Amino acid sequence: MNVLNFVNAFFSDSAHWHGYDGIPQRLLEHIQYSLTALAIAAAIGLPVGLLTGHTGRGGNVLAFVATAARALPSFGLLVLMFVLLGLGLLPVMIPLVVLAVPPILVTTYEAVRSVDPSPVDAARGMGMSEPRILFQVEVPVALPLILSGLRSAAIQIVSTATIAAYVSLGGLGRYIVDGLYQRDYEKVVGGATLVAVLALATLTVFWAVSRTAVSPGVRRSA
Repeated sequence: MNVLNFVNAFFSDSAHWHGYDGIPQRLLEHIQYSLTALAIAAAIGLPVGLLTGHTGRGGNVLAFVATAARALPSFGLLVLMFVLLGLGLLPVMIPLVVLAVPPILVTTYEAVRSVDPSPVDAARGMGMSEPRILFQVEVPVALPLILSGLRSAAIQIVSTATIAAYVSLGGLGRYIVDGLYQRDYEKVVGGATLVAVLALATLTVFWAVSRTAVSPGVRRSA
């Protein structure tokens, strides 16, 4: 059987659409893992990136931290966390967050640093406070790049959250891991297809958010 036949057989099997191992349940679990990891990574990366980008301090430290985090293998970190912490969601969240923080952190920093200094200086001359300058002047201009960092992190999380299945959790990785163990390649291909479709859906969501949140003038100049 070729890949298309595997895909067709997987999705046409009614057993894959019901129960605890059904596609809706596994898809919901995968989305929950991904959103949780993205929220935690954004809560870490966005404030630090905005602050350091606004002040212009700490750029070298950020680059070092981001490079070090990117060098860590997600699966190896998962195994280490599993050995140290045991079963549960935390050993999965740690490698996913470590994976997602660098693109958010670095892109947010670079986005704020790339804002034209003229309106920033003008805002300071008008007596605006530093927080107001950051959120009313810099962030609106930097938003397209900030969203691109979040998009990159989200795609990496969606693609990598399959590792949750290796520590007995759910998600779309369950099909891939179980399929490999059972030599059920229909299930493997079906699970991989679902992950790819979810990644494309994530791209679409961020495109829609960008069209809604970013002002037309900033989009044209970006």
